[in-house]
Amino acid sequence: MIIGVPREVKEGEERVGMTPSGAGALSGSGHQVLIEEAAGEFCGFADDDYRQAGAKVTGDQSEIWETSDVVVKVKEPLPEEYAFLREGLTVFAFLHLAAVPDLARALVESGATGIAYETVELEDGTLPVLAPMSEVAGCIAVQNGAYYLEAHHGGRGVLLSGISGSPPGRVTVIGGGTAGTNACRVALGMGASVSVIDRSLQRLEYLRDIFDGRVSTVFSSAGAIRECLLQSDLTIGAVLVPGSKAPKLITAKLVEAMQKGSVFFDIDIDQGGISETSRPTSHQDPCFIEYGVVHCCIPNIPAAVPRSATLALTARTLPYITAMAEVGIAGAIEADQSLASGVNVTGGKIVHPAVAEAVEKG
Repeated sequence: MIIGVPREVKEGEERVGMTPSGAGALSGSGHQVLIEEAAGEFCGFADDDYRQAGAKVTGDQSEIWETSDVVVKVKEPLPEEYAFLREGLTVFAFLHLAAVPDLARALVESGATGIAYETVELEDGTLPVLAPMSEVAGCIAVQNGAYYLEAHHGGRGVLLSGISGSPPGRVTVIGGGTAGTNACRVALGMGASVSVIDRSLQRLEYLRDIFDGRVSTVFSSAGAIRECLLQSDLTIGAVLVPGSKAPKLITAKLVEAMQKGSVFFDIDIDQGGISETSRPTSHQDPCFIEYGVVHCCIPNIPAAVPRSATLALTARTLPYITAMAEVGIAGAIEADQSLASGVNVTGGKIVHPAVAEAVEKG
């Protein structure tokens, strides 16, 4: 099988779909791996590293798309890449089709198969490929949120840790999944006063236990969200409904009532965001101010630490890629229900129910 890894074209995206060691594992098993020139440069992976691993490095992007059986990416294909989509091609990447209905339609019309990292799901409901990126996003949301709280960024000038004679900052995390849990962990480590909101009492009990009661756990409701956000210095949106658009839990009216200079970090922006005021930003231009609240809505947060993120991502994707290479796409999907759950589009149809519903509404 031919596995292609193009260079990412999304602004600020410095991760790469596969490490040299991952390429070596596949080439060592008799498969051909095509890597676009300089694809791994921001991660510290030189072209020669891939060559030594047995991969072919090419400067021709079209060669990768046109000859590969599986194209392995980090982020979803952008409009300039839609023309490469074709019948017989499988794209394995973060797709987030609920928020990008045009890509969903392009995949359908092309006849390509789209397998989304974010909907690969184990029997216990965990998302093994998304999880490490959610960890990164939760950590970065707090450390960057603390930075944007500084006055020269438009923030209200609050130090999350607090100092003698001044209380710690208040952090509200909406969503107690992997991203939210890591956000709580980092915020606690910085000395902040932390509240986490979730609709699962079981999850709230778990969070209270693992943090030894140092995190205030709040059952989700419109009133509870409002009460917390009106007092919060840093709010982090970390809600996930696999395959679906993020629910709009924060109204523009609520944002207007929040403390001026507070910071809202919307991790969920790649699924549409949880606030009516959210809109995608970038690593180059990460923030905007709406109603006096600093908004940070970067869709590809883990690209800020491309080497760490790529190593963690390849560790999760390589077993699936290896299975597809060894027994074929259809065989791998049939043998592994978690991979099957990742199939969003195939045979000219959207087959993931949540994605289909979201695209139809969008």
